[in-house]
Amino acid sequence: MPARSTPTARFDAHTALEALPAFHAQIAQWYAKCGRAELPWRNLARDGSQSYEVYISEIMLQQTQVTRVLEEFYFPFLRAFPSLQALADASEQEVLLRWQGLGYYTRARNLRKCAQICAQSHSGALPRGVENLKKLPGIGEYSAGAISCFGFGESVGFVDSNIRRVFSRLFALSNPTHAQLQSLATKLLNTKDSFNYNQALLDIGALVCRPKPLCLICPIREFCQGCSAPHRYPQRRPKPRESLHLRLFVIRFCQSHKDYIALLTPEHDEAHLARTRPQPRSQSQLYAGLYNLPMHATPLHSAPAPSAPPLSPHQHAPHPLRLAGHFKHAYTKYAITAEVLYAQCTDRQAALGLIDSLSFDTRENLAFVELDSLPTLPLSSLSHKALKISHLVL
Repeated sequence: MPARSTPTARFDAHTALEALPAFHAQIAQWYAKCGRAELPWRNLARDGSQSYEVYISEIMLQQTQVTRVLEEFYFPFLRAFPSLQALADASEQEVLLRWQGLGYYTRARNLRKCAQICAQSHSGALPRGVENLKKLPGIGEYSAGAISCFGFGESVGFVDSNIRRVFSRLFALSNPTHAQLQSLATKLLNTKDSFNYNQALLDIGALVCRPKPLCLICPIREFCQGCSAPHRYPQRRPKPRESLHLRLFVIRFCQSHKDYIALLTPEHDEAHLARTRPQPRSQSQLYAGLYNLPMHATPLHSAPAPSAPPLSPHQHAPHPLRLAGHFKHAYTKYAITAEVLYAQCTDRQAALGLIDSLSFDTRENLAFVELDSLPTLPLSSLSHKALKISHLVL
């Protein structure tokens, strides 16, 4: 149990540097007992020879829980692309397929772009140094610092969302700027053991100094100015999501004993969404590079989506559409309400007729794909959910 809070020990502008040895000692003791030192990316060489593995872990861990990365994605991705060169040589479709389920697919596209740059300009390896790393696509200040420290053994301080929370409470900062926090990261850094110190800070933020903190077991509580009212630091700024209504169409037919389904192809889905969604082009790239079900989209409280044929499953039509179900889906800045419409058509011509009746832009936006091949395609999580509701579980 850490010592009780003593106001004289708490950090402020005048005492922080004097208290650093005790601060570092408390963190080191806690990490030795409670830290996640067993994580595989924390047990790699720090001479640059395994910086690629560190890099992959850092990009995957953005916006994703450690358990999901460890159990589902990290090792399969490295088996598929064991080096930067292998990643550079892969197609975008191959990379997106291995990334499927992690979300924020720009990360995957930037991984490939970064690998190609490194293959061309850095002898197939990540460059050393924070400033050099920051020049690469998808690597910001935090990632560059983490890769430099954990992959190259450099003594570097950095700030992610967890460390931001720790420092904000430690110094009772309601709305600190990134520059303030980065300055603190540099000043408080344990230069004698920056690897374990930085890993410990990440763990304290993730396991103890959480949004709802466990202050009573915090190893640095005695130094914390904000421990009496931790909910005040930092002030949260919720980002409102734009509401969007989607109608997703699962259109199937059977031919020559094979089942086919209509999909928007990666080459065309961005253009299709740009035309069907009345918003800036920068917001039209929801699932660029992924296969999607054909869809109509409108912001909620605006004009309704284009009409579809009657939804009764009992109508006498060659391609009846029926309502398969609804679901909610969150994607980056969007809060999506999705409606899934299903049709089993008699043949290809009937499916094309249905597609024409639904007023999709052109047939070039759509392709018929064998149902059995879906597991080999990078398919959006939105479409995965819709197929599950339609009982087409992959």
